[in-house]
Amino acid sequence: MQKDEGERWDTIVIGSGMGGMSAAAALSRVGKRVLLLEQHQTLGGLTHSFSREGFTWDVGIHYLSEMAPEDRMRGILNWLCNTPIDFVPLGSVYDNVHIGEAKPLSLSRPWEAQERDLKDRFPDQVEAIEAWTRALREGQEAMLKIFPTRAMPEFAGDLMDWWNRRAIAKWCARTTKEVIDDITDDPELAAVMAAQWGDHGGRPSKASFAMHALIAGAYLPSGSWYPVGGSAVFADHIIPTIEKAGGEARAGVRVDGLLFENETVVGVRTSGGSEIRARAVISDMGARETIDTLLPEVTGHDDWMAEIRALPPSIAHFTMFLGFEGDIAAAGATKSNHWFYPDGETDVLWTTAPDGAPPHMTVSFGSLKNPMHDPGPRQKHMGQLLVWADWSTVAQWADTPASQRGGEYAEFKRRTEATLMAQFETYFPDLAKLVVYCELATPLSTVAFTGHRKGAFYGLDVTPERVMCDALRAKTPIPGLYLAGQDVASPGIPGALWGGLLSAASVDPKVLKHTRG
Repeated sequence: MQKDEGERWDTIVIGSGMGGMSAAAALSRVGKRVLLLEQHQTLGGLTHSFSREGFTWDVGIHYLSEMAPEDRMRGILNWLCNTPIDFVPLGSVYDNVHIGEAKPLSLSRPWEAQERDLKDRFPDQVEAIEAWTRALREGQEAMLKIFPTRAMPEFAGDLMDWWNRRAIAKWCARTTKEVIDDITDDPELAAVMAAQWGDHGGRPSKASFAMHALIAGAYLPSGSWYPVGGSAVFADHIIPTIEKAGGEARAGVRVDGLLFENETVVGVRTSGGSEIRARAVISDMGARETIDTLLPEVTGHDDWMAEIRALPPSIAHFTMFLGFEGDIAAAGATKSNHWFYPDGETDVLWTTAPDGAPPHMTVSFGSLKNPMHDPGPRQKHMGQLLVWADWSTVAQWADTPASQRGGEYAEFKRRTEATLMAQFETYFPDLAKLVVYCELATPLSTVAFTGHRKGAFYGLDVTPERVMCDALRAKTPIPGLYLAGQDVASPGIPGALWGGLLSAASVDPKVLKHTRG
């Protein structure tokens, strides 16, 4: 403790998710000594893995985009890593969409293949499908024009927003539903277009279309990829970059406040009472969580704080981690993910848990994606089923410590598990017979691990207001304090990585030359 209090770091990064790790590694690469602090005992945030009874699951990765050897994102990740991470392609088909009673539709890459598949399925919607492809491309471009402004001085960022105002108004300011409604009146095609909204957490009626286009379109150029060895390899390969530059990554250290001198942030205060100083502090906790947890109520920047507090949280979710024994591929499991909307509606959340079948479910089989997985003689495999839900389903226990939630909460989890397993069995009856282990994570689990209010898996909701919010610049109006992660850029692992890079570039512009394609 005494050593910490007398030592000054170049930068302290709070939170070891992908945003925190990428910010810390980027600054380490340009010669900074960085201290990375994580409140949990495992580094990596939502890229970490956990094990039970011989099974190992990734917490937050089902597939990744832009990881082909020639992709810009892959090159940046290689630069951040001490040694490169190996990725394996998951094939031409990466998602299977199940809309009501209709035949499942496989989503494939590249752009031309997916457009052809849609035209084969909807032959009377050719013009609409071509318009959708154009919208995805232009929506992506509009979103990518906003990203650089998050690392620019305010005047320069405002000027770029003004220059791109037409594209921003057309694609960023409208919701996914509004764009789809302008393109087609075919309900099944509309559902297919919106189906992957769970990849960013923005319901079609609420999300900025540009964000939907950015993420749904990201898989089309080079497909989907999976890290060889599972998601824990991110921390295994990135943390050594920080350490080799004289930095450290410490788990089990909770930051509960910032140190100020003359209204400038000069370090952090831990829950153990230690004060650690640095020239800059980057928070990967989430924008709203940074304000509510680390800052005093009065900072002199009330408008900035109010603008962020006005943005709603993303959706919550239940995840069931499944352990199988047997030949799961023969029983119906695939490398590609499955999106189920049994009622044909995509703009849905589970509001009745634990009762009533969920109106949506995503199913993924991680062990089939990982070439290093050894099923052994008992053919042990892992899968997950995920259901987007309303926070109200667990709100009554939110203020009660986990150890004190008692029998009522235990019964709630038991009934929820039973409901989800019953629904899984309707979709995969042969696979359900092979399940030998299951464990449920509720939205309260997300709060415990990430600190995000209301179990917001993706941080702030991706509404048009969030996409165009000037308050989410990486450099905050408080001198010495920076934001990183999903809220600065976009949801998901690639978005969090970009958020970390934008934050690092705001601290030291030398980072920028390593992010150019």
